[in-house]
Amino acid sequence: MNFKMTLAAAAVAGLFSAGAYAQSSVTLYGSLDAGIGYVNKVGGEPLWAQTSGALSNTYFGLRGAEDLGGGNRAIFKLESGFNIGNGAFGGWLANIAGAGNGMFNRQAYVGLQSSTYGTFTLGRQYDSITDYLSPLSLAGKGVNLAAHPFNNDNIGAQYAINNAIKYESLNYAGFHFGGMYGFSNSPGNFANGRQWSVGAGYENGPLKVAAAYDQKNNGAAGIATGANADSGTWLQAETQRTFGVGGNYSFGPATAGLMWTRSKLQNVGSSLRFDNIEASGVYGLTPTLALVGSYTFTYGRADDVSLRWHSAALGADYSLSKRTDFYVAGVYQHATGYAPAGYSGLGGTNIAGMIPSSNTQNQVGVVTGVRMKF
Repeated sequence: MNFKMTLAAAAVAGLFSAGAYAQSSVTLYGSLDAGIGYVNKVGGEPLWAQTSGALSNTYFGLRGAEDLGGGNRAIFKLESGFNIGNGAFGGWLANIAGAGNGMFNRQAYVGLQSSTYGTFTLGRQYDSITDYLSPLSLAGKGVNLAAHPFNNDNIGAQYAINNAIKYESLNYAGFHFGGMYGFSNSPGNFANGRQWSVGAGYENGPLKVAAAYDQKNNGAAGIATGANADSGTWLQAETQRTFGVGGNYSFGPATAGLMWTRSKLQNVGSSLRFDNIEASGVYGLTPTLALVGSYTFTYGRADDVSLRWHSAALGADYSLSKRTDFYVAGVYQHATGYAPAGYSGLGGTNIAGMIPSSNTQNQVGVVTGVRMKF
């Protein structure tokens, strides 16, 4: 009798265990992007190099969810960007979303998702500029070389925020909103190094619009000058405020986009400001061939000195399958004006905060490669 009861108990336990596993999931995902790139001037000399993440980020990650019942889920994400050329967490053209070389340098968070109240997460996460405005830019659509000079507004998603809590609302008839707060974790000075941001978006058929605001205090990530976000000099401010609006409209196989952002850095020298106006487009020429392009005018002001950057990107992407594609892309930038003393690295070109500067007025980069998603 005891033997039969033991078998029955084991069977019931097995059913409950199977049900629990069926309600949970863990997924391995990622994108691998490798190519060959040419830049006409880097420190006055041409450069040929293998690239990693020139078109879109090279990364791998784990994401998972557990059904808690009642429309609630526990969720997590662990995501690492790396250089496919050498396997390291970082490197030129890696665009790994972080100035450090840590394991989960892009995202690392855990949280709760409710079908009634929205999503709440804690950990290393992106700011609202990246969440709401970046998807409306060409960089956010997977052309990293189209990010704005010095990645001054983080449209290129080249860094994430440590110690962050984030909320994302439900979708209310196409409208959604959210916010993020990054703790400084600094003893004795709660405000030193903290960061916070808010954003909102609306989607209705072919139309998408969004707006966002982000503020960083002492010690938070600033802009990368002189080279890329992995190895360049970081120019930090007492306070950096970034805000902007953007929109996309789709018609047939084409999508057109327009965006404006402003980044203001206070007490760097005296004051520094960037205004970026981007016009972009994506056109599906055939079901397997897409053409992309953008033009960004960036107006900078360092104290009383004006600086300007004209940046244009063009590319073609051919799908070999649902997971693999081949691409060719080029970018050109023309810079005018020279920054005054105290603004090291702002003179000359800076393509997307990724390509090392030429310290001249003109720079051209061309890359061809293959990308595989899983």
